[in-house]
Amino acid sequence: WFQKAAQNLRPSAPIKFHISSRTDTGVHALANAAHLDIQRAPGKAAFTGKQLVQGLNYHLKPEPIRILSAQRVPSTFHARFCALSRTYIYRLLLGCAHYSQIPVFERDLCWAPAGGPLNIPAMREAAKFLLGTHDFSTFRSLNSETSLQCPVRTLLQLEIQPAPGFLSHHYEH
Repeated sequence: WFQKAAQNLRPSAPIKFHISSRTDTGVHALANAAHLDIQRAPGKAAFTGKQLVQGLNYHLKPEPIRILSAQRVPSTFHARFCALSRTYIYRLLLGCAHYSQIPVFERDLCWAPAGGPLNIPAMREAAKFLLGTHDFSTFRSLNSETSLQCPVRTLLQLEIQPAPGFLSHHYEH
């Protein structure tokens, strides 16, 4: 989507697009940072941030993503490798006996595990063991790309907390 929209800005060379992190299938990103390497024709002024936002959003109209802001960055900046941290939210929707009971606008945005109420104090206690730096090799699937990625991650914060939602038992962590 984004690559196609960027090419509609008529650059003088193919645009290189880099996003701060990729998501797995079925995972949604909010406020993801990205950068573009755009070369304009000789004599043409560089795009302003406002021009980029308007131009890209115009060409992204049918798609469910929007550009919120844009600014010039040094050529040494890389959205993925310069990211200082990433925040992940995993949403659990409890109280659904069947997939059809998940509210339609929540179906692809949460996990609805079967079963009764969760033991939140026990989950908080267990979560303490995930804090710090650990090798998560046993938690990843093996494919051609994972062998190139380091499985060591540092978790600085992990919260398990009830959150308001469509149903009374709706949790985020």
